[in-house]
Amino acid sequence: MRINLPNIIGHRGAKDLAPENTIPSLEVSVEHNIKWVEVDVKISKDKIPFLLHDDLLDRTTSGRGYPYNYLYKEILNLDAGSWFNKKFSNTYPPTLKEVLIFCSSKRIGLNIELKPNKGKERINVNAISSLMKKNKFSVQYYFSSFDYFSLKLMRRKMPNATLGYLINNFDEKKLTSILEDCLNLHCFSIGFNINIINRTLVKNCKEKNFLVTVYSNNNIEYRTAVDLWAIGVDSIFVDNPAYYKKMLDNS
Repeated sequence: MRINLPNIIGHRGAKDLAPENTIPSLEVSVEHNIKWVEVDVKISKDKIPFLLHDDLLDRTTSGRGYPYNYLYKEILNLDAGSWFNKKFSNTYPPTLKEVLIFCSSKRIGLNIELKPNKGKERINVNAISSLMKKNKFSVQYYFSSFDYFSLKLMRRKMPNATLGYLINNFDEKKLTSILEDCLNLHCFSIGFNINIINRTLVKNCKEKNFLVTVYSNNNIEYRTAVDLWAIGVDSIFVDNPAYYKKMLDNS
């Protein structure tokens, strides 16, 4: 079944309003009527998928080093909120299972980004696909990644999975091969860095029936979003949904 994405997707929950990739960030998204959220997933030493964006724990938790050197029971005790605001000091890095249960209860869709842990891609995909197969979550979801290998692995593990390829930068001469790769993998979407998106790029993707998403390192302002939708972009990832309050309230 083809997924129809909304115009606005919460980036790491609502990362400008609460600590990214945490339950409070997802709760804030729901409060702002966000219908889909994106999260980043890594695995612990005992192969439990949990939310984390960076290669290291350092920036967004009280932990240090690589997450795969820690059991999840150790990660669970980390402070994942004080770096953002002291009022979030009791916030922890949640498991993907907990997030899927949350999204199911709130009836919001979930974009699960497979982070390219070098050398851990297969373990990552195995752990995440095993979780999805063993549990029935009443939530729409799709997997995305900058790492094509991870998407290939997920396609093998979950033949019916919905996949999206993410592209940070590229040579336009390679667009044809990128589109062919995505067609071969039966991706449904391609996500681009806002710095490389243009009307021609969107047109080429749409001709191959791909949905087009756009992300940025900073919150995408409403006026910019309107311009992106005007050239055919389907969805944008936003850090601060408050900028889209009127639109979200009417959705």
